[in-house]
Amino acid sequence: MAAKLKDVAARAGVSVRTVSNVVNNAAAVAPATRERVLRVIEELQYRPNLAARNLRQGRTGLIGLAVPEVRSPYFGEIAELLIDAAQDRGWTVLVDRTDGTAERERRLLEGSERHTVDGMIMSPWSLTPEELGRHSATLPLVVLGEQETGGTADHVAIDNVTAAREATAHLASLGRRRIAAIGLQPQLSNGTAEQRAQGYREALASAGPHVAEPLTRSVATLHREEGHRAMRGLLDEAEAPDAVFCFSDELALGAIRSAREAGLRVPEDLAVVGFDDIEDGRYSVPSLATVSPDKQQIAERALQCLADRVYGRLGHLPARRVTVPHRLVVRESAGV
Repeated sequence: MAAKLKDVAARAGVSVRTVSNVVNNAAAVAPATRERVLRVIEELQYRPNLAARNLRQGRTGLIGLAVPEVRSPYFGEIAELLIDAAQDRGWTVLVDRTDGTAERERRLLEGSERHTVDGMIMSPWSLTPEELGRHSATLPLVVLGEQETGGTADHVAIDNVTAAREATAHLASLGRRRIAAIGLQPQLSNGTAEQRAQGYREALASAGPHVAEPLTRSVATLHREEGHRAMRGLLDEAEAPDAVFCFSDELALGAIRSAREAGLRVPEDLAVVGFDDIEDGRYSVPSLATVSPDKQQIAERALQCLADRVYGRLGHLPARRVTVPHRLVVRESAGV
């Protein structure tokens, strides 16, 4: 016969309520007690009736994940990690694509979809902080990336300014004198490109007068073809760059292709650093130096923030900003 909640409580020597809190992540439980309850759950092979539990609590057991695009390796990796982590909490993830437009982002937060999910994790590119704050008042919402939020929307991101500064400073430390940047996106309002451009400029300013003034290129997307196009334009300059910092790994891979078509060697003639640490960059030739966000932590912290809102532990407290670690991974394209 299948084990019941009271069986777990009896074996673990705790109350039924404590077991329920562990299963639902609904309240603070001492780590040792939580570990004991989880061990007994595994021993008895207790499986909660998620459908019944959600029905009693007025929840669906579904959460939404809204990303600008699904072709991006970065968002694909984030989605995989979120889906895996959500399963451990008994949630199913519904994934939708917004194309980064305000219309589609707004539709997901205002339309019928919002009534089918317990909460939403979103990477917005176009909605204003005021709109995000307004929607977060009625829907548990966690925002990924650099867009500022209002209301009770929690925000999970890395420190992009610092990350970009470190990437650019590394290129300057290699003795590069004309360091370009590819990835400005003036058509978007999510703040990512602006923050990375700020870090890039700060690093050049700190490098001293022997390093040339900022040299930037805007892109329509963060994909390979745009990196290829932007790099080709940079190589047509009277003084071509000897290093380039790209705001995504896809841009960097496109830039490397363009450089090699022009007969340049990477990193001997052109050092390249990307951003995101996607799998393709680890196996490219040369392997790609990059800023690596802790994507596992992004997924886990975003889900914890969402659980706090869904289960009401934070009530109507102000939004939280969670900064997740990153690291600069130096590979062959930037001197190793």
